[in-house]
Amino acid sequence: MHVRKITLKDRSTETLRRLAREEGSGYVLLFLNDLVSCLGEYAEERFISVAEDTGADMLYSDHYRLFPGSGDEPVRKRYPLIDCQKGSLRDDFDFGSVVMLRTSSLREAVSEMDADYRHAGFYDLRLRLRNIVHINEFLYTDMAADLRPSGQRQFDYVDPRNREVQIEMERACTEHLKRIGACMPPVFKDPDSGVGSTGPSSEAEPADTAFPVTASVIIPVLNRVRTIGDAVRSALSQECPFPFNVIVVDNHSSDGTSQLLENLAASEPRLVHIIPSRYDLGIGGCWNLAAKSEYCGEFAVQLDSDDIYSGPDTLSRIVDTFRKERCAMVIGSYMMTDFNMNPIPPGVIDHREWTDANGRNNALRVNGLGAPRAFWTPLLRKLGMPDTSYGEDYAIGLRISREYRIGRIHDVLYCCRRWEGNSDADLSVERQNACNLYKDRLRTWEIEARIRLNMAAGQASDSDGMKMI
Repeated sequence: MHVRKITLKDRSTETLRRLAREEGSGYVLLFLNDLVSCLGEYAEERFISVAEDTGADMLYSDHYRLFPGSGDEPVRKRYPLIDCQKGSLRDDFDFGSVVMLRTSSLREAVSEMDADYRHAGFYDLRLRLRNIVHINEFLYTDMAADLRPSGQRQFDYVDPRNREVQIEMERACTEHLKRIGACMPPVFKDPDSGVGSTGPSSEAEPADTAFPVTASVIIPVLNRVRTIGDAVRSALSQECPFPFNVIVVDNHSSDGTSQLLENLAASEPRLVHIIPSRYDLGIGGCWNLAAKSEYCGEFAVQLDSDDIYSGPDTLSRIVDTFRKERCAMVIGSYMMTDFNMNPIPPGVIDHREWTDANGRNNALRVNGLGAPRAFWTPLLRKLGMPDTSYGEDYAIGLRISREYRIGRIHDVLYCCRRWEGNSDADLSVERQNACNLYKDRLRTWEIEARIRLNMAAGQASDSDGMKMI
């Protein structure tokens, strides 16, 4: 069967329309960049064979990647990819450098496109394709274009320089969610009165017996003797018109972190040092332990053991936002810095793509929700975080946004220090794949839950209508 090979010069809708009009072959082998070194032997035939067996609309494959070596010869490494699923909505989902499109599927999808995107055309296309198949075979070789470590690349999607692109991607994703019945309207529940509290309202403060303090800064830590002291002192230096404490869940550190915390706690009654009785907790499990402890305040506020708050008013501003907006979760903005607190690119991460009207939908497209994150403790106790050490904060944020308002503070409240000790400083491709696969699964589960919620709301509305007739 004839296959045409085409390099996609841009990702616009018009380019795809032109391709659909002009293409006469059964399949199109689309090169998404200029990095392909060579196709594997019989790779084209293998793409077609799998396409015929599966009826796939689009196919992509694992491949080899060339990296600079110590000499003149590049180093070739295997570069596996992950399966595309319902929740693989990230606009930077890695399909590699080569995909094969069934021409009839391309034409059908393009005929349905009613938006003219400059940047999001291919993203819009692949969201419309129902059967995307991942071939777990290494069918070609490409060249590594971005040699930055993973800890630097992970923030590209919120780089302010990419704002125009992100606006288009959000529009395409929102339309996709509407088509599949997963788009949520900007209608929110009030946080429940919960456990012994009147909820996050300025009119009615919680009873003194409900929580020991108004807010708790929660810091899970494992072997961060170099940074934990800075984090704790940053939290304790907060200036607030209400009582607060700092709960550090020390997950059995062995590098001197535990002794440092014991010394600090001996002279600071607001510091609660908890060592779990279990040895199998991830970061999410440490959060659950802190939130459900007798020491936790009405609001639980995140601080990573590497980082610090940008000023003494961070905690009070977060609690004020809870009170004023009656939200169940608050997320601030942060500055990227090096270990010595010098700003580094991309600078401020403020997630201005979030809006009250569409934030809960756009949260399914981006790979994180921002920091610092804070939670109304009764709801956090009820829902809980998954006991993982990656994506636990994203999981609870998605779950809360399904029903409740998330408040945003776009001023910098937090300094995110990047250094060689960060857990995500330079992940292997296998580890990156595991992290991305998990977040895609979180999105898949959340999309399915939202579809069911919308269906139930529609059925309830129909039932009410029948009663009124």
